[in-house]
Amino acid sequence: MTLFKQITDFDNSRSAYGQQARVEDTRAAAEGFRKTMLAGPKARYFRSFDLVKVPYPARYGLRNAFSRERLVEYVHIQNRVFVVQFDTEEGVKTMLVSPSDYKRNGETPFFRRLQDNTPSLFTNMIVDRQTTAPAVVASLGLKPEDIDYITYDHLHTQDVRRWLGTDQEQAVFPNAKLLVHWREWESAQDLNPYQADWYCPSGIAGVPEDKVIKFDGSIMLGDGVALVHTPGHTEGNHSIVVHTDEGLWVTSENGVSVDSYAPHLSAASGVAKYAKTIGTEVIINGNTLENSIDQYISMVQEKTIAGPSQRDPRFPNVFPSSEMTPFWAFPGAKPAFYVGEARHGRLHTPT
Repeated sequence: MTLFKQITDFDNSRSAYGQQARVEDTRAAAEGFRKTMLAGPKARYFRSFDLVKVPYPARYGLRNAFSRERLVEYVHIQNRVFVVQFDTEEGVKTMLVSPSDYKRNGETPFFRRLQDNTPSLFTNMIVDRQTTAPAVVASLGLKPEDIDYITYDHLHTQDVRRWLGTDQEQAVFPNAKLLVHWREWESAQDLNPYQADWYCPSGIAGVPEDKVIKFDGSIMLGDGVALVHTPGHTEGNHSIVVHTDEGLWVTSENGVSVDSYAPHLSAASGVAKYAKTIGTEVIINGNTLENSIDQYISMVQEKTIAGPSQRDPRFPNVFPSSEMTPFWAFPGAKPAFYVGEARHGRLHTPT
């Protein structure tokens, strides 16, 4: 079995009794981890691809910070898949980050109700399906069997059965294994009603155990790629950190926008005013609120690891896997900073 290197920088960083002390202890640990990552090798390849744009309730994505003055109930989020390659002692590995199967993800109870209660004509106007994970792989000249791993920062809305296979269907990516924090895997199998509303029914049912690699804490996968445990949004949430020639990209759905990590600069309606009024340095993506205190700490952790963006150093180098994007039908929800896309390194194509 592949052995990943355990990351110990964050051990006990949240053990202080005071809540702000936990923030500062984690920030200090993140600064140390950032230095270590930057001193090490880069990933071989990193590229983002747009998958689908969908509406998402503003009351979740931007919580209480978003002003309802314009009666806007939703923001538009761009969901992406990332192709990452990195070197290991076992050779080059290829990983898909957030390869959403949006055809099946629509069965997530919350989104199923939203679709059922929205006229199809309007749905077709606000949902933009751009490509699929298998099509992305093919466009790069890779074969389905070239994919070694898939991972998601958490399993909200995800259905992995087509990708990994079950006893009822063959795997689209026959050699891929799911990298998932053990807490996320256990939670997804025993959900309470509030959490179940955001998990795709049977999304992991029947997936063979040997297709799942459950890790604990934070781990280095290989040169320039780490999975860092960032609990709060869910207990097993993790962030994907990739070292590129544009610095450290940090990817998750803890925040729906780079604005969420620098809210005092946000262009979204009411967000900057709210952040300054209460003194918050992040705005959490809070649809389930499993642990908002930990999620706040995790977002500070993420933006500290990321460091300043080379595109605009006022903002951190975070790359939300589902990023709030401007949309004419949702005025007031335009971000001040939008990553859009990134491409680094040279793709390795197995012979």
